[in-house]
Amino acid sequence: MKLVSWNVNGIRALERKQADSWLWQGGFDVIAIQETKSHPDQFSEYLLKQAGYEAYFDSATIRKGYSGVGLYVKQAPKEVIYGLPQAGFTEQGRLLTVVYDGYIICNGYFPNGGSKTSNLEYKLEFYEAFLAHINRYRDDGYHVIFGGDLNVAHNPIDLARPEANKKNTGFLPIERAWVDKVIEDGYIDVFRDLNPIKKDAYTYWDMKSRARDRNVGWRIDYWFVSDSLKDRVNAFNIYPEVLGSDHCPIVLDLNL
Repeated sequence: MKLVSWNVNGIRALERKQADSWLWQGGFDVIAIQETKSHPDQFSEYLLKQAGYEAYFDSATIRKGYSGVGLYVKQAPKEVIYGLPQAGFTEQGRLLTVVYDGYIICNGYFPNGGSKTSNLEYKLEFYEAFLAHINRYRDDGYHVIFGGDLNVAHNPIDLARPEANKKNTGFLPIERAWVDKVIEDGYIDVFRDLNPIKKDAYTYWDMKSRARDRNVGWRIDYWFVSDSLKDRVNAFNIYPEVLGSDHCPIVLDLNL
């Protein structure tokens, strides 16, 4: 099974730039996109009905043009879950979970924390609610696969300028501690597990400063798997050469 995750920074803009064709031509079994910035009623038929895929979208209800995630899957799931069950975690269009026999796949666009304390509190609450969500399935015997834009660089190796960002959201100790907790709970950051000392591997670059040209980036996009799947991972690849967004696609290949 090949799964791709990409924060597209606006799916309709990606379509206009004709940068989305990379997704449909890659033979992926699962396509997880974040920041669609659209409601399905704004999508073209081309985006809604890609041949061979079932498509699901969780869009923001608080305002249009904000957030949003989508999943294209070749195999129709038994169940689709939109958002999280806790109050306050459904209106921003941040999470899709598809349930199959024996495993689940989650696609998330996690809050970025912003510059306000209240935003960081919301982000941390979302993190905890999400971890409880996947742990319930894991404890019921499901394999868990989750990916997307987690909006956190876990360790100094995961961003180009850790010292300059140590007080900025996305690299705060309390945010990074949550990733520690995820790993302690039995989930594997697949890229880092396969590449424990690899440097300069990033998935996001600031567009205003042309940081991509200098590879001054952050690794904030992930695929995680429960440790029950560790021996089924075949490969993981980052594709910084694929343009169209301020993020690049990441691909997980595993036997399932």
